[in-house]
Amino acid sequence: MSHVVTGGTVQIHSAPAALCPHVEWALAPLLGEGATADLDWTPQPAARGSYRAELPWHGRPGTGAMLASALRDCGPLRFEVTERPAPGIDGSRWSGTPELGIFHAMTDVAGNIVVGEERIRYAYEQGRGDLSAVLHELSLALGEAWDDELEPFRQAADGAAVRWLGTAG
Repeated sequence: MSHVVTGGTVQIHSAPAALCPHVEWALAPLLGEGATADLDWTPQPAARGSYRAELPWHGRPGTGAMLASALRDCGPLRFEVTERPAPGIDGSRWSGTPELGIFHAMTDVAGNIVVGEERIRYAYEQGRGDLSAVLHELSLALGEAWDDELEPFRQAADGAAVRWLGTAG
């Protein structure tokens, strides 16, 4: 009997220092027997006092959802979990922030979000001819609010300059 195996990545974009060991404890039992979640934590310049880490994983389809749920339950984290497509199974991406909660989307082999026909039809129906309402629904379907919130943390993780936003005046 063969088992479908997939994999992906867990990216913790920001975690308070006190939560770092809890994140490892939460992930370890989901990674398979004998697997550990010894993450290499580095400072996250976009949020003073927080840390970032990345962990590739391999497992059965559905593991990504379990990893995202475990991270959601850890506390105020910013994270992304990806699960690559496997034969007969779509890929997925979960994005989580303390302010917005979790966003989930199906993805194609290139990692692009796939918006299904039913969601597009829902956007049309909600819009009732109002283009701004249709665009709002499509923005929700694409998870744009999560991308907007996570982007400064992604860039800081790549060593790019952090652009701090402040109040003018």
